[in-house]
Amino acid sequence: MAERLNLTSSPSASSMASVRAAAARLFPATAKAARLSFPSVSSPSSLKCLRSSPLLSPLFLHQRSSAYLSVGNFSTVASPKCFVSDPDQLKSAREDIKEILKATFCHPILVRLGWHDAGTYNKNIEEWPQRGGANGSLRFEIELKHAANAGLVNALKLIQPIKEKYSDVTYADLFQLASATAVEEAGGPKIPMKYGRVDVSGPEQCPEEGRLPSAGPPSPAAHLRDVFYRMGLNDKEIVALSGAHTLGRSRPDRSGWGKPETKYTKDGPGAPGGQSWTVQWLKFDNSYFKDIKQRKDEDLLVLPTDAVLFEDPSFKEYAEKYAEDQDAFFKDYAEAHAKLSNLGAKFDPPEGFSIDSSPTTVQPEKFVAAKYSSGKD
Repeated sequence: MAERLNLTSSPSASSMASVRAAAARLFPATAKAARLSFPSVSSPSSLKCLRSSPLLSPLFLHQRSSAYLSVGNFSTVASPKCFVSDPDQLKSAREDIKEILKATFCHPILVRLGWHDAGTYNKNIEEWPQRGGANGSLRFEIELKHAANAGLVNALKLIQPIKEKYSDVTYADLFQLASATAVEEAGGPKIPMKYGRVDVSGPEQCPEEGRLPSAGPPSPAAHLRDVFYRMGLNDKEIVALSGAHTLGRSRPDRSGWGKPETKYTKDGPGAPGGQSWTVQWLKFDNSYFKDIKQRKDEDLLVLPTDAVLFEDPSFKEYAEKYAEDQDAFFKDYAEAHAKLSNLGAKFDPPEGFSIDSSPTTVQPEKFVAAKYSSGKD
């Protein structure tokens, strides 16, 4: 997260051509016709039920008639109620995100997008949205310009066409959906996500700069605990979430860290360059922990906040475990990611809802794009 989680896979000219080709298939021009525009409001609840209007529904909004169910601590997709995000549109958006991932290999930057929107949460502030967290505020320029968010404008450009296509999905939900989908499509665990996050309405509701972690603080362990404890996370969750560095690269022109390029990044995919933490930096596995423990490859990045995971006694307990046991890492990561994605969010309905028809389980998925980032000629 922040500079230390500079997970970027910025689109190159060729990959942007792929984006345009994918967009032509996913977002036909007719989708932009006859669009209504409504003013922003601080509480979407006043507009979310417009879909039930006898005048608007037949023209612009689809109907749902299935029954509302409750499973576990949040509701399932089936619902006739007017939620802040439409479950069916979220499902469709997920499929479009998968297509963009296949076309652009942007998994790292989409993970980072969700993390940085949620990672501003302060558990000591009760009021929403002052407390920060997953509320869609990262879409505003004032927050995108925070130093920790360097490069994330590229992620927003990738996501914006999907938001325009599915207007009944909030930015807050879309950012977290993209982040979880990117992990899963890179071979990581299934994240037990819930949805229904309410968006902030304007840039004046963005958090102040400085809530996200930095890469090279004087006391890395103390810094990580200061930032993550403020979010309500613990040592195990800090280490598990750090494992997302298995994806992506750090670019010195954005974070000030890493090499301009290595044998693993000189050919992309995406814009070439940067320094990755792992050899196969588009594959989600436990390589991050193995590589940091061994430190045998000068072309792999180790930040002070990475190295401390094997130096601090409490952190080391979990880092050693994850280096040896990928299943344990996947289980703990999935739980920590889901928790992070909910931080500070205001849900509508209050309990949130799932878009999975059955309870989620932590199961790794195969990934085919890793061969593009092997570093082999």
